[in-house]
Amino acid sequence: MSRLNYHHLYYFWQVAKNGNLSRTADQLHVAQSALSSQIRQLEDSLKGQLFDRTGRQLQLTESGHQALRIADEIFARGNELEKLLLEGHQPEDAIIRIGTLATMSRNFIEAFISPLIDSEHDRYSLTSMSQTGLLNALADHQIDLALTNAEVQGSGRQIWHCQLLDSQPVSVIGPPGQRLPDRLGPEYISCRWVLPPPSSTIRTAFDALAAQHQLEPEVQAEADDMPMLRLLARDSGALAVIPHVVVKDELASGLLCQYLTLPNVFENFYAVSIQRQLVHPRVRSLLARYT
Repeated sequence: MSRLNYHHLYYFWQVAKNGNLSRTADQLHVAQSALSSQIRQLEDSLKGQLFDRTGRQLQLTESGHQALRIADEIFARGNELEKLLLEGHQPEDAIIRIGTLATMSRNFIEAFISPLIDSEHDRYSLTSMSQTGLLNALADHQIDLALTNAEVQGSGRQIWHCQLLDSQPVSVIGPPGQRLPDRLGPEYISCRWVLPPPSSTIRTAFDALAAQHQLEPEVQAEADDMPMLRLLARDSGALAVIPHVVVKDELASGLLCQYLTLPNVFENFYAVSIQRQLVHPRVRSLLARYT
């Protein structure tokens, strides 16, 4: 199996961008015949024609357009690598790779990346995954930063940097018109509930609070996903334990009502990273907003 000659590819890339063989040869300080020969060798190795040649005119073929697109990507990444190794940091235009816990609030994620959304120049990718997936992706350098609801502790094998970004109060939300007080009590005993699963930190805190008030909630449904809890809160007729910001539109329209804010129950948001010599500069600026 033959290997692609990137020297030949570079010459093709320059000619394709300039659209003129002789001008490109002058810029690269090579003979026009040598440049033409290099491109023909590339075509031979790829077993396809990259240019239609009519006299002195060069027109990219369909294969040539595809090759140019891929060459653009290859040499753009090469430029990133050069800056990375020579200047000691990732370039500003490198893609910012953010992993998010699949079950966390989309409202917070949107608020966190709002500087990227508002920018015409930032490039970024968002990938949802499990907590284990996030940590593995960080360790394998597949993402630059992880957003999660769970605090991460370091271990002997890996030192995680875990920064608390924000905390959202959690409320009891339900359909309007119910006569319920603004603190947990006997009035809530006969209510149906939709709750996060027992593994959730919100659920753990709520269960402890309910036990203090001798309340055993009748759990109609559990969901580990905030968008699903939002739907259940809106459509089930049951009470939901959820940050009020998740259902702010429903509260504003009167479709749902906030009955109480649970004391000492919060949805926490953390940014997790690992020690690296080369950190994307925009990652630093995103995190600096929460210090």
